[in-house]
Amino acid sequence: MTEALSFAQAALPEPIALDGRYGRVEKLDPDRHGTALWDAIKDAPALWDYMPYGPFQSRDAFLGWIENRAALTDPYVYAVVGPDGNALGIAALMRITPDMGVIEVGHIAYAPALQRTPLGTDAQYLLARYAFETLGYRRYEWKCNALNAASRRAAERFGFTFEGIFRQHMIVKGRNRDTAWYAMLDGEWPTRKIAFEQWLAPDNFDRDGRQKRSLASLMTESGSRHD
Repeated sequence: MTEALSFAQAALPEPIALDGRYGRVEKLDPDRHGTALWDAIKDAPALWDYMPYGPFQSRDAFLGWIENRAALTDPYVYAVVGPDGNALGIAALMRITPDMGVIEVGHIAYAPALQRTPLGTDAQYLLARYAFETLGYRRYEWKCNALNAASRRAAERFGFTFEGIFRQHMIVKGRNRDTAWYAMLDGEWPTRKIAFEQWLAPDNFDRDGRQKRSLASLMTESGSRHD
């Protein structure tokens, strides 16, 4: 048998603002974020290919959906906000199980202007740090459609470990979904945190904003040294 744990219970997400190097993550607010989000994503219907909702046919439909999302407690949705104060994407903490210390990051929708940017990565760092260091979770999950190659690459780049495929796990928009499961554990977070911070550091980018070292390589190096 394994040793008994001293773990009691993790905390629930709260309407906080997490300030990063390239922007911030803050509780989704329809009035503050809705219009900017619509402007950022309205011409990117492919963004919703693997989501159970979207694409949205009108601004009003999207804003109504945002209002509904903002009222939920699980998923608990945050906006990713640029230095100019405009929201460029959303991400949620979800499937929240405080007594087991398990939480998932999901419902990630990044506008084209946020994809492949330091802010997009910064937001993932901020949410992971919040889940482990502030809320006290033991396990941080990432799940996606097994066909979603971009999401699976992102999970690995962000330091999650692939754990397997749940076959015929869901029906989404009338289609079968096999789900790829990834996770990061609290004992792994310190090395993942180092890799994130090394990648996000200004000296990791040249004058044109190109990275000098990839996050994937830093994750591999950090894990091989410390895990």
